[in-house]
Amino acid sequence: MKIRWLDAVKIYADRKMLTMMGFGFVSGFPLLLVGSTLTVWLQESQIPYALIGLFSLARIPYGFKWLWSPLIDRIHLPLFGGLGRRRGWALFIELCLLIAIFLMSAINPHEHTAWMALTAFMVAFFSASQDIVLDAYRIDSFETKEQGAGSAVFVLGYRLGMLFSGAFALWLTDYLAWQQVYWVMAAGVMIGIITIVFSKEPEKDKKYHENNAPLPFKQRLKRFLRESVIEPFKDFMTHQHWGLILLFILFYRLSDEYKAPMAFVFYKDMGFSNTEIAYVSKIYGMLATIIGGLIGGVYIKKFGLANALMLFGLLQGLTNMIYIIQSSVGYNVYLLSLTICMDNLAAGMGTTALVAYMASLCNVAYSATQYALLSSLMSLPRDIFASTSGILADQVSWGSFFFISSLLVLPGLFLLIYMIKKKMVI
Repeated sequence: MKIRWLDAVKIYADRKMLTMMGFGFVSGFPLLLVGSTLTVWLQESQIPYALIGLFSLARIPYGFKWLWSPLIDRIHLPLFGGLGRRRGWALFIELCLLIAIFLMSAINPHEHTAWMALTAFMVAFFSASQDIVLDAYRIDSFETKEQGAGSAVFVLGYRLGMLFSGAFALWLTDYLAWQQVYWVMAAGVMIGIITIVFSKEPEKDKKYHENNAPLPFKQRLKRFLRESVIEPFKDFMTHQHWGLILLFILFYRLSDEYKAPMAFVFYKDMGFSNTEIAYVSKIYGMLATIIGGLIGGVYIKKFGLANALMLFGLLQGLTNMIYIIQSSVGYNVYLLSLTICMDNLAAGMGTTALVAYMASLCNVAYSATQYALLSSLMSLPRDIFASTSGILADQVSWGSFFFISSLLVLPGLFLLIYMIKKKMVI
């Protein structure tokens, strides 16, 4: 046991792990600045529900980042050449992200809603681009046997980043104006910049450039399209009923994703303060999500993926129904805690099952590309279809809104039943 403990300390005491913590933080915190934290700012600025829902479209870059990933992956930035390919891109993108967040902080969303939407899109674009290069940096920094530990520390930093832009940002609104809160949030990018300055370019990346002469851009683009898009797509289409598989991935989390843009607006309408929302949603809710993910992993191993997908899908719909009770009761912190924890527990289990299913579909020869494409598809309901949630919330009561969003679990479950009968999921 002592040897194992010493080995664990040695693994996590590595300087690279501190780098992963910093990169995880700067990768995680921008998401909520264009997500739930932004919706609270918009609601307090008296933006109509329909427009708040449409702001989900600003996060589209997260679902399509694979389109420009070859540029970041293959091109060496000339002005940042001294830092290396990965660190050069990371520094350039984070400087752009810093500017974009500052631009958001300078805008009054009530007076300049369109400009706020544009700057939110910019933040999402640079955040998604940052994810590309930081994921590549993480993969290049570790040998295969070290990837698990590196990913674990990166995810821990990611969660801390989300607490910074979620719970901490909402808590700050009790003392600062929203513009000032976003100034503080922009300072979060400095953690990434400092990490880049004190980190080293991955050895794998150095050796790659030493051993591979750069190809002309057209040849690189053709090779990328062939190896990273055409061949992985052709391989995926060998799955029986591959079209139904894609529809299932699109629909499975639709119930949760549809209500997400309106969740914080709902909390505010019920009379909860930003501090209460921060503590309950961002701290208790995040813990419930983590616990749900752990429970989901154990359940899948014991009872199989098909059973897990069916049960967790049902739970996602049922836990959304608890919001109907909350809408009737109104302001009650204890009920809010129960509502959010149950919802996030089911979401953690459902996400774990869906991620496991997507991983099972990937051919090892194209696993990175196929999974990136499938995970992008998983995010589309959040960023496109969910943009209509504000329009629905404007037309019906909160109880009716959550009832309708709960019913959206049914298309995915009906598809799942068919897929289980066809033995497409085991």
